[in-house]
Amino acid sequence: MRSKILGLLAAAALTTMAGAAAAAPLLAPVFTDHAVLQRGQPIRVWGAAKAGEAVELTLGEAQASATADAQGRWSATLPAREPGEPLTLTVQAGGERQTISDLLVGDVWLCSGQSNMEYPLRRSLGGEAEAANSADPNIRLLQTGRVSLPEPTTALPREAAWRPATPESANNFSAACFFMGREIKRTTGVPVGLIDATWGGSVIQDWISRDGLHALGDYEEGLAILADYAKSPEAGMARWIAQFDRWAAKAEPQAAAWSRPDFDDRDWKTMPAEKLWETNPGLESFDGTIWLRATIVLTAKQAKQGAVLALGPVDDLDITFVNGRQVGSTQGWDKPRAYKIAPGVLKAGPNVVAVRAIDTGGGGGAWGPAAEKGLRFDDGSFAPLGARWRYKVSSTVAQSGVPPTPPWVGASGLSTLRNGMIAPLAPYGLKGFAWYQGEANVAEPQNYQRLLAALVGDWRQSFGGPDLPFLVVQLADFGPRQTRPVESGWAGVRDAERRVAAADPKVGLASAVDIGDIYDIHPANKQQVGHRLALQARKLAYGETTLVAAGPAPLSAMRTGAAVVVRLDQPAVVQADVRPVGFELCDAGGACRFADAVLAGDQVSLAIPAGFAPVKVRFAWADSPILNLYGATGLPATPFELAITP
Repeated sequence: MRSKILGLLAAAALTTMAGAAAAAPLLAPVFTDHAVLQRGQPIRVWGAAKAGEAVELTLGEAQASATADAQGRWSATLPAREPGEPLTLTVQAGGERQTISDLLVGDVWLCSGQSNMEYPLRRSLGGEAEAANSADPNIRLLQTGRVSLPEPTTALPREAAWRPATPESANNFSAACFFMGREIKRTTGVPVGLIDATWGGSVIQDWISRDGLHALGDYEEGLAILADYAKSPEAGMARWIAQFDRWAAKAEPQAAAWSRPDFDDRDWKTMPAEKLWETNPGLESFDGTIWLRATIVLTAKQAKQGAVLALGPVDDLDITFVNGRQVGSTQGWDKPRAYKIAPGVLKAGPNVVAVRAIDTGGGGGAWGPAAEKGLRFDDGSFAPLGARWRYKVSSTVAQSGVPPTPPWVGASGLSTLRNGMIAPLAPYGLKGFAWYQGEANVAEPQNYQRLLAALVGDWRQSFGGPDLPFLVVQLADFGPRQTRPVESGWAGVRDAERRVAAADPKVGLASAVDIGDIYDIHPANKQQVGHRLALQARKLAYGETTLVAAGPAPLSAMRTGAAVVVRLDQPAVVQADVRPVGFELCDAGGACRFADAVLAGDQVSLAIPAGFAPVKVRFAWADSPILNLYGATGLPATPFELAITP
């Protein structure tokens, strides 16, 4: 029965395989020379052939057969194997034959997420030496490359192939994934296959399938727009603009006139045209919407010509107007904007360029060389935009929420990375997953718990393992230190990650909250991240159930007289002080105060200030918390927010 179910899963993964006229290769592209096949479970193999053809497979002494369906899809299951000598897999159908060799049986881990999982080995702490010494024929690496698609595919880029670990293949591979896999291999002694499917800056929604997002109920309009875009990009764009306009009418009604050429913007401030807006006083940590305006004076000859407006890159999203008419919109922090200006838009005299620039995290605004911004006319002449923008803050993310983004755009869309980078892999046999993402979702921490739980369930279902271990890196510290209690989207995402792990015994939390860099969102110490992931893998995937794989986590918070007592899941220790720091008590109105804390084994007692009525306790609640509470093995206590039981 299990083999039949796995076979059905494999067949389901082939919904976009080539049809009856399909030719070699017969195997799905995830199967190449040097692959690692998952030990201890039936080996699922699939591909495409001519409709109705018989397919014969041989792996070592094992054989299997299948028949291609009307769409040319076939799938088969070979018996489970244990590690041994390298194998050859041969597939035949009609007159076609495909052979892949040097296959190992071992454990396969899929590593995914955004830039901190994408971060390459060569750039990590000690990375050049690590890459130079990375050669290991029993560690195999596969990188999917960046692929964003509105619908699922079975294809992978031509260069995506399994390779033994060498200085060349490991150099640009995920550092955290490589360090995790190397430690797993050393611990278990079996071959390890690592898959790097990562995209910097990506939101979690883009890694969840259409069905997974549909089940959440919050993304119906975006998914409908994505479906329209798959059929007609023009129709999808028009429908998304209508959605965005509705959001803007509520979020920034005061800005309705700011794109018009007759709007008086003389009281607006100015900023350099080539720098991110965080370099301007008062905007150091701004996330939200700012309008930018500039005026270009044209001659009659220039105005009659066709032109392209070059803006350089805009972080993250722009909607751009010329003389009040929308000329383009692009999502992507590093994509230079170039918009064709239709005849009749330009005029002799002053012409106003207005840009609604939206940033949801990190750097923001129009950047890049000012000399490259302006209008380039058909005759080759160029009218510069100028060295400065006039600008007006419209709304913050905290005020208006995250705006809708084009759902087809890779990294900020819906399901497109799942379609292009995960769908071609499923249902390849896996030992588990490692996930490092969340920075791109810090503007919506209240929703991240649901999204992460949905991702876990979605991927387990796709890869045929309802209890596959899922390892989550808890976000590293980044951003300025705080001297008072503050709200923090970073802390909110960390707590969401903690809650998902606490609710699922097969989800492991590898905290990086103490090994980040307050000045760099991409800390280089990925070796420690890989080590902490490997600890969780050993505990959840390899039976070391008594291993302490994480630092202290909260079990309860109870009021006892004039104190709140937090009970932890393990005894804790305080480093560099006699008392833990970073505990807060918060009342029903949202006011929070730092609390004096006393540690005794696995309990922390927090003194309640006179006249204060706390309803919840928070710990390490900041983008970059100061943390001195650890477990006995040196792993940090997890940040958390917990309701107080009376």
